Amino acid sequence: MTLRIGVDTGGTFTDVCALDEQTGRFYVRKVSSTPDDPGRAIVTGVSELLAEIGGRDLAEVGYFAHGTTVGTNALLTGRGARTGLLTTAGFRDLLELGRGRRPSLYDLQADKPAALVPRDLRLEVDERVRHDGRVEQAVDPEQVRALARRLREQDVEAVAVCFLYSFVHPEHERVVERILAEELPGVHVSVSSAVLPEFREYERLSTVVVNAYIGPVVARYLARLRTRLGELGLRATPHVTQSNGGIIPFEAAERMPSRMVLSGPSTGVVGAAEIARAAGYPDIITFDVGGTSSDVSLVQDGVPKVANGTEIDGRPVRAPMLDIHTVGAGGGSIAWIDAGGALKVGPGSAGADPGPACYGRGTEPTVTDANVVLQVLNPEYLLDGQMKIDAGAARAAVSTVAGPLGMDVLDAAQGIVRVITANMARAIRVISVQRGYDPRDYVLVPFGGAGPLHAVRLARELGMRTVLVPETPGAQCAAGLLMTDIRADFLRTHIVRPEESVVSAVFAELESSATAWLAEEGVPAERRRTERWAEMRYAGQNYELPVQLPEGEITADTISQLAKRFAAEHERMYGYSAEEEVQIVTFRLRAVGEVARAELHRAPLGDADPSAAVRATREVYLPESGGFTECPVYDRRLLTPGNRIEGPAIVEQMDTTTLLLPGDVAVVDELRNLVVTVGA
Repeated sequence: MTLRIGVDTGGTFTDVCALDEQTGRFYVRKVSSTPDDPGRAIVTGVSELLAEIGGRDLAEVGYFAHGTTVGTNALLTGRGARTGLLTTAGFRDLLELGRGRRPSLYDLQADKPAALVPRDLRLEVDERVRHDGRVEQAVDPEQVRALARRLREQDVEAVAVCFLYSFVHPEHERVVERILAEELPGVHVSVSSAVLPEFREYERLSTVVVNAYIGPVVARYLARLRTRLGELGLRATPHVTQSNGGIIPFEAAERMPSRMVLSGPSTGVVGAAEIARAAGYPDIITFDVGGTSSDVSLVQDGVPKVANGTEIDGRPVRAPMLDIHTVGAGGGSIAWIDAGGALKVGPGSAGADPGPACYGRGTEPTVTDANVVLQVLNPEYLLDGQMKIDAGAARAAVSTVAGPLGMDVLDAAQGIVRVITANMARAIRVISVQRGYDPRDYVLVPFGGAGPLHAVRLARELGMRTVLVPETPGAQCAAGLLMTDIRADFLRTHIVRPEESVVSAVFAELESSATAWLAEEGVPAERRRTERWAEMRYAGQNYELPVQLPEGEITADTISQLAKRFAAEHERMYGYSAEEEVQIVTFRLRAVGEVARAELHRAPLGDADPSAAVRATREVYLPESGGFTECPVYDRRLLTPGNRIEGPAIVEQMDTTTLLLPGDVAVVDELRNLVVTVGA
């Protein structure tokens, strides 16, 4: 078995990437996504790619991984399962009360998101555990059975269980879980002590409800896809990406769908970090632009930054995940005029259906249409001719905003590009400047179908000097699936002072759970490793900072180093450190099972002359050059390591287009990346 396949489902396109381990060649295929049934596009894309390679068979595939947004989309569109909820008596309305904050402090019309569980399906259990784990009132099994029957009469498909202090004393939830399994066969049951054994009751409640709400949707999707792939001949165990950038088997993912909310974007970050580190750039900012959104993330010393949760449509979801910030700024983002007469772009998107006007079905102006009008994008076709482009339709769509603004179509199109660039820059400042990092110290790594198209303008906006465009940027998330490991995160809230004996004992428990999980996944001992983190704060603070523990046995010196690392991180984040009591709040351990990765093949540098790769010339509207400018159009496949391209120029390939402005210089490195030195 010599083939490895990664598949990423996006809002507009589904990307399929294959690696032939014998030859080291990458193959990429893009097909239109099928939102009504994402698995259909996957099967189509995989079949077409195997045919393109030379009639290969799925039986030859030894590794199959998939990044999906099925769970996230179900949450955003309100198409999850009919869900019930069991809580400690008195906490029935916590799901709506939340933290008691308004979504937007000064917006009197702002609405909080509707609760995923209606009030009549939120039932109370007479049980109570104190903060120290002491049981004040035990669970009555007969009451739970009666409540289960009430939920069965309401035809629920899923049930979430969240009791107060279950992260200290999980036995009550386990009792209820067993009873629900008996009384509600076939119903998806999620308990908070398994999904998120962490303090802060509202966030834990919100997360377990999300897990239950999307659980049946994700389970059905993955089971159906697993069956389809099996019928087509796949023998390898299919894996799916988690938000933490690692992969787990489909069956394991069906139990914890809340850990897949950033399934798609996370692998792009992992792959970009691997590629950039190999190219000599360990500090990068990734910039993933798809049809609907832009995802940005910061990587330092080759390691992506990690967060412990996010908000999706106003609902907290706590789970270990890469620190990815998303904004509604993609190729399909729609341009519109607000009540004050200002041009806006996004967050609404034309998506895959109907898509941008230039694709032949949509009518609203999008970022893609603007780039077609400017002829930065090929005005005749994309995807190496697989998709015809209707430049007239793009022009007509952009004219719908040009007229009201009193502008000609070209200026309106350029205005759309400027607005979307500003939106993207704002997203990058969130994960850099606002967290104490200067973007000028980092290399920008764009990918996704539209990332390289906007990268050099974005770099200028942020003062960044270098842009690295990977070999297959349009399918980077799919390619990243071939470079990631099996991962799982284990955690426990235990608020203590950092003392050697306590820290050793808690991590020993987590290590035991991690070892059992890795053994269950069949990871050999020599491919296992763990990473330990402590979330720390000064006593009295309400927020924690994650600090990584030094490797090796936990000793008094380990505790001393941990305190110093916390002080340094607090200084970097908040500008000061203090001589105050320090606490560890949550202990985290990441278990990693290393898998055989796609190797990055290096080639010797050759001639600097890129003229053999020139496909054509095209008049491109560039305000930086004063208007339409004749630009050489290079075929990325024909560029060889050592080639040097001076802007203005266009580099086209099947999965994306790279724009170089006047003053930019791009060199093809030995890994076939385009390394762009940004002009003034």
